[in-house]
Amino acid sequence: MTQSLILHRRGLLMGAGALALSACSPETSEAGEGQYAASPYRRVSDADWRRRLGDASWRVMRHEGTERPYSSPLNDQHARGTFVCKGCDLPLFRSQWKFDSHTGWPSFYDVIAANVGKKRDLAIGIPRTEYHCARCLGHQGHVFDDGPRPTGLRYCNNGVALKFVSA
Repeated sequence: MTQSLILHRRGLLMGAGALALSACSPETSEAGEGQYAASPYRRVSDADWRRRLGDASWRVMRHEGTERPYSSPLNDQHARGTFVCKGCDLPLFRSQWKFDSHTGWPSFYDVIAANVGKKRDLAIGIPRTEYHCARCLGHQGHVFDDGPRPTGLRYCNNGVALKFVSA
């Protein structure tokens, strides 16, 4: 094998390793400050969250898991109302912002911006934007730029992280 091919392979492997390690690095969230920074929900223990939320919601909201696609009854929720955080009841989405993205998760093209925080997520090796409840820091999902007008955004939410409150 030629020296340049060995160096090229080594560089490629080192770059892939650096990307993988960066996915493990802690990211700070913009929700760490602001109106909800002193929220009592920030002091709830992991064990208490598990008791409050149940296993499926706890895995998603407290450990950034993902529910199976098409498993949420909220996919079929079309009544007027508000989708709120399951952890603390903070309003996140209005029902008129919901649309069928054909992805298997409740999707919205807009969000109540003051009530979510965002951070960069490299967990799968490509940059994504994760969003979470600004009050309790419960993971909700990821936002993508392939949504409908007027925003062009798709907030792809885990149904187990939400509750629906009818109008």
